[in-house]
Amino acid sequence: MIQAIVIGGGAVGLAIANALLNRGVQVRLVNAPRGETCASWGNAGHIAIEQVVPLASASTILSTPRRLLSPRGGLSLPIASIGAWAPFSWKLMQAAMPERYAAGKKALTALLSEAGPAWERLAQSLGKPQLLRREGHFITWSTAKAAAAGRAHWLSTEVGTASIRDAAADELSRLRSLAPQIAGAVRCVGSGQISDPDELRKAMEMRLLADGRLISAGAVAVESEPGGVRLDNGQVIQSDIIIVAAGIGSRALLEGLGLCVPMIAERGYHIQYEPEGWPAGTPPVVFEDYAMIATRFDSLVRVAGFVEFSRADLPADPKKWQRLTRNVKDLGLPLTRRISAWMGSRPTLPDYLPAIGRSRRASNLFYAFGHQHLGLTLAPLTGELMAAVVMGETPAIHLEPFDLERFER
Repeated sequence: MIQAIVIGGGAVGLAIANALLNRGVQVRLVNAPRGETCASWGNAGHIAIEQVVPLASASTILSTPRRLLSPRGGLSLPIASIGAWAPFSWKLMQAAMPERYAAGKKALTALLSEAGPAWERLAQSLGKPQLLRREGHFITWSTAKAAAAGRAHWLSTEVGTASIRDAAADELSRLRSLAPQIAGAVRCVGSGQISDPDELRKAMEMRLLADGRLISAGAVAVESEPGGVRLDNGQVIQSDIIIVAAGIGSRALLEGLGLCVPMIAERGYHIQYEPEGWPAGTPPVVFEDYAMIATRFDSLVRVAGFVEFSRADLPADPKKWQRLTRNVKDLGLPLTRRISAWMGSRPTLPDYLPAIGRSRRASNLFYAFGHQHLGLTLAPLTGELMAAVVMGETPAIHLEPFDLERFER
């Protein structure tokens, strides 16, 4: 029987572990390095199959001053982190050149076209089909001018297997019962959400506890040959296969082996509230001119926002939570009883494509990380692709665009 160690307890790592268990592989899952914040369980719970356009684009670059300087802009470049985001920005600009951008969009479209079906298969395999909701989401604006511009943008933007339509009158009325200032909205059809991220995590961990092994210690280093992982408790465990899926923590682990990993911590923030006047079953609502999304989970409402290019080891910025709180108040959302606040690091590579594949440095070393805003969206598909590669099969999607060694060429 093949033995595999998966490093990383986020959605991608757990999905890989589950896919390998389905193939009869003996799996042990090891936590990411201690202190690394996992973005999987703090995001908006959005299955974003519509986001086929890479954020490494000319439009992103041109919009940077507005998003950085606007009072409602969601972009932050802390001066204390200039050593991280300055070289990353240069690589992003190179990735936004027309030829690389077109190739990136083609690669991302291929992944996202299969993300929805992969999610349905995972939810069924866990015996929890109710965890996945495929009811789309709303994109809203608070002024007529912003609504006209936003509507024109989304109706002309490629959205893969999803589609965009105007919000119906009754939908707009329901949205205004949540946020009276909404001037216009569109609905994305085909996207989805997770109904309860904690329940999803527990379901995947329970499968691993039943059929594999969950090691609570954190990884410190990878020894690719003969194949081992050194833990923070001093133990070294060995295996036939090592898969690094540790999100932002993957950089340190792989750079320790001499690989080039130009990844940055793209930090996001959220606040959670008691649901109060937010009806159950309401699809996620994006407040685009506030750079914010609100998602109704089974037992709470999560308000999330911000793209903060920084270092994962720096403290959270309390002003981000203050801004989210002010946005909730300014929009008139029926949310007053705050439960908790959170900050986590999205693992982002300069071309906004994940790294999925097998290392040429060692035959037993595999990796899957760098999914930026799409970690939750692409987790089940990444698990299936990684299981195919480990088993020596041809994956359903061509993986060359996601080869980590693209950054060494």
